[in-house]
Amino acid sequence: MTSLERYLATVHGRATDMLPRVPILMQFAAEHIGSNYAAFASDWRVLVEANLRCREQFGFDQVSAISDPYRETQGFGAEIQYIEDHAPCLVRPPLSDIHDLSPLRDAPDPYISERMLDRLLAVREFKRLLGGTCSILGWVEGPVAEAADLRGVQDFLLDLMDDGAAAFNLMERCTATAIRFARAQLAEGADTIGIGDAIASQLPPELYRERVWPLEKRLVEAIQASGGLAKLHICGNITHLLPHLAELNVDILDIDHMVDPVTTRRCMGPHTAIAGRIDPVGDVLHGTPERIRAAVTQSYAALGNPHMVMAGCEIPSGTPPANLAALCEPLPYAP
Repeated sequence: MTSLERYLATVHGRATDMLPRVPILMQFAAEHIGSNYAAFASDWRVLVEANLRCREQFGFDQVSAISDPYRETQGFGAEIQYIEDHAPCLVRPPLSDIHDLSPLRDAPDPYISERMLDRLLAVREFKRLLGGTCSILGWVEGPVAEAADLRGVQDFLLDLMDDGAAAFNLMERCTATAIRFARAQLAEGADTIGIGDAIASQLPPELYRERVWPLEKRLVEAIQASGGLAKLHICGNITHLLPHLAELNVDILDIDHMVDPVTTRRCMGPHTAIAGRIDPVGDVLHGTPERIRAAVTQSYAALGNPHMVMAGCEIPSGTPPANLAALCEPLPYAP
């Protein structure tokens, strides 16, 4: 099977030769080819080269256009600073008042906004070089994550509790931009769109359901209606949100290492592909190949099919190449 065949078969619940390997690579990939994070995040050519060279060496089944959470943020007008050995930084959140959205650019155009266009060019090049053989992952920020970037995390969490209507209005703006950005990436050749909504893990279930879930649902449905697969990635412990996440009907759910696998499969049901659960620091960065192989096997046994091999978040900078190789070793499909 090709990587794309393996990946799509897993999503659709069919048997495969082995499990898809879908690690998230950012700073590790840049440094592995002798580059740096600033170049990786600002130049699609470096991002593409880093993904392709790592795929050639480690043999995984998906390349991705993810680099950092500030593509749309820059499109809205925020200033982003690039740092060689660190993820890009937001100089300052552009919104000082949740009731005044005028500092934001209205409806950022993915083909005009510098950093959004850079991601589109990466997806286009992946499609040109790999189309039909390997999964291509595009990426957008989820509604609460992007709103928190624009307003500041602490201020926006207070907004969610103190002025839900104003917070929802900002998240609606973010969702509309995410939908445009997702559709553009699908048009350029991505088969899957990852939705990063990290801060959602810090919300209580009732608040998440009332003010975030409807917009995530809108985003998921827009991706799927445009012919793409929807993958949700919320960093941290999302066990308390799983009953609500199940109703999003995403195609793939990433889970971090602290999320209970039995509860995850029970809530998500037999059709959602579950990826992750390997500890990116304890297992991948500081572990051994033997420990990683054991963790992958244990995760598969606990989660069952459909399953994809992935650390709970990105492969950390400084990971021994032998450890990533162990994570990406073929694991036969078990009916």
